[in-house]
This record gives sequence, C-alpha cells and structure tokens, in this order.
Amino acid sequence: MEDLKISKRKPSYPISAKLNKYLSEYNRITKTPIFYDDLLRFQGAIEVYDKDDNDTLWIRVYYSEFDREEIDLALKKVYAYLHSDGNESIFPFLSVDAIDYCTFGNSKPFRIKIRNIMNDNYTYFYVKTADASRIYGLELEHMLSPYNLNFLVNNTTLIEEHIVGIPGDVFIKDMLPNCTKREKSQIAKEFVKFNERCMIRLLGDMRSYNYVIVPTHDFDNVVYRIRAIDFDQQSYEGKFNIYRPQFFKENTKMVEMVSESIQKLSIDQYKIEERSILVKRLKSFNDRINALLKCMMKDVISTDENVDLLKEKIFEYTYDSKFKKCKNMGEILEEALAYLVHNYENVNPLNLRR
Repeated sequence: MEDLKISKRKPSYPISAKLNKYLSEYNRITKTPIFYDDLLRFQGAIEVYDKDDNDTLWIRVYYSEFDREEIDLALKKVYAYLHSDGNESIFPFLSVDAIDYCTFGNSKPFRIKIRNIMNDNYTYFYVKTADASRIYGLELEHMLSPYNLNFLVNNTTLIEEHIVGIPGDVFIKDMLPNCTKREKSQIAKEFVKFNERCMIRLLGDMRSYNYVIVPTHDFDNVVYRIRAIDFDQQSYEGKFNIYRPQFFKENTKMVEMVSESIQKLSIDQYKIEERSILVKRLKSFNDRINALLKCMMKDVISTDENVDLLKEKIFEYTYDSKFKKCKNMGEILEEALAYLVHNYENVNPLNLRR
C-alpha cells in the first residue's frame, strides 16, 4: 500500500469567543490552578524507556524543590476537578508520581501520573496547549462515538483524561498474530465501523499509533473495541483519504484482515449499521451538535486550500453539489452529517462505494 502523507505540520488554532461560550455552557471550562506553560519550567529530564528498553520518546522532567511543591499541589487540584467535585479532602491520599513530557507530535503534552497512596491505584491525565481543532475533535468524539470523554479547558490550557487501551501499533505487532480466527473476524468488523465513523465525522490521521484496542471479557470470549486517542487532525486536511484509516500504511495488516475475514456484503452491512447508529447519536445530541457546528462554521481551523480540495473530493465521492458551496470546514462537516441523516435509511448495500 502506498503511504499516505500528511501535507505539513498542523498549526494550533486559538479558541474563539463563540467556542469558549459553548464550552462554558456544557461545563468544559474550569479555573485550573496551573497552565501548560507552568510545566515548561522543568530544570532537568531523563529519557523514559518501556519494559523492553525501547525509547518511548517521552522524557521524565524534574523541577526545583520550590516549584515542585507548588506544581504538585496544583496538579492534585486538577485531578480533583477532572475526576470529582474539586474537594481538597482527598489531597493527603494523592501522590504525583511522575510528570512526563512528549518530545514529538503536534501537542507536545505533559502526562501526569497520579497515585492513591492508600492502595497504589494510579491514573493518568494530560496537560496540553488548547487547540480549537482538537477541542472540536474531542467534543465530536464524545457525542458521535460509543465513548464519553472527560476534558477541561482553562484559557490556553487543555486537560484531558487518559484513554485506556493497547496502542494499535503494539497490538498489531505483538498480539494480533496470536488472535483466533473468530477474534480476528470481530476485530475486522470493528475496524470497518471505526473507518466509517472517522470518515463521516472527518477525524484524520488515524494511523495505528493514534488509536487503541480495548479488550473486554464477555462470558467465554474477548470482545475488542477500537478507540481514537488523538484528535489534532479534526477537519484540517484537504485529502479525503486522510479521514479513512484504511489508506494508511500503518493499518495494512488490519485492512488485509478485513479482506480475509469478512465478505463484501458483510462489510456493507457493518457500514450501514455504523451510519444508522451515528444518526441515532446525532438525534440524541441534536441541540448540542447544532451548537458546536455553529461555532465551527464561524471558526478558522484549516486553510482555504484544504477546504477547497476537501469539498471537491467529497463531491466526487457523494455527487452531492451542496458540498461545492461550502466555505469552511464547519460547513463541510455540517453538510456531511446532513447527508448522512438524509440518506441512511435508504442506503442500498449493493450501491455503497468503498
């Protein structure tokens, strides 16, 4: 498979006043006591390796004694806001075990490890620069996927909860070869649905390391689900195939497994199922989706060149002339969702295009 290239590094887009108002209305705004830039004051760092001594490209950062005391308290408050009601009575039971900094990617996040010292249970959350594209992606994932997302915004800082799962690239390399035929068929079905969901809601760059596989034990078998974990490329690129995970070289093994495990009629059936459930979610979140799209249609989250290219490519895919009239990414997404609602009940499986 020819590798699909991202055109260039995506810039970070500021949060508009309209989007900020939307986030406030839906309880996404918080007055966290720490900002992304505060965590950049580290004075030293060491590389973080995995259990096989491979460089993870994360570094563990250290602060002066004075800064560390202040930062630890602030991060405990962030944890309380994110996972509870902000009650400080839990602070004596919390420990900030590690602060890691990611040296690659668009968002360059900090990963915070919080441990409960009473039982050694721990969890992670991330501190990032707030980017409007990513926030639109998080909100759309919250409403249009099977999964809820918890995040908070304070000015230019974004706090995200950790999404648990096995990184897709690790799963494909180490675990997929050992899966049974039945498990591979079930994973293939999930990949078809995941591919369809990303395409419809314009979530791009779903290479294998940008999603996780979540195994769940159910009676006498294991059920696998696929969850996106990176939302930087929401409605930015102009190439339509960027929004279709099947076209990335890193997903070749998954695509081959779909071809080997599922007949075309079943693939078409799963696409219809995913489109149908997306419409149901759209109707469930109707007012909130409309409010978000209104923000998006007034916002700038891509270039004019990307907008022009994408609307032409989607027109070639759907033959719907309404896409050619779109002026920005928000309008393209609104039209894509309207197209879905209008057509999902009358889809003929034999006419679905791959």
